[in-house]
Amino acid sequence: MQTHKAKRVAIIIELVMQSRLTDALEGAGVTGWSVLPVLGGSGRSGGWSREGQVSRGTGMVQVVCVIRPDRLDGLLDAAFAVVDRHIGIVSISDCEVVRAERF
Repeated sequence: MQTHKAKRVAIIIELVMQSRLTDALEGAGVTGWSVLPVLGGSGRSGGWSREGQVSRGTGMVQVVCVIRPDRLDGLLDAAFAVVDRHIGIVSISDCEVVRAERF
């Protein structure tokens, strides 16, 4: 089966910022993403869990997008316009997809 190169972008952000982030992605032409709950973790400020106080919201979410490599810069510009001023992590990895026309 033929596969096609793509980029997987995972953005962890405060739940209260989720709609602002997905609106920004949509404005950049990103048409698909998945939102997953983040139950806890540890970082520069130490460990936390959904039961603890991370922010004024109710926790963190991970927004995951799979896109064509030539669309990565537009996605990152849109994401950083939101994430830059808030708690957030952006990771990018190479992946392959089977139906390239969907991305």
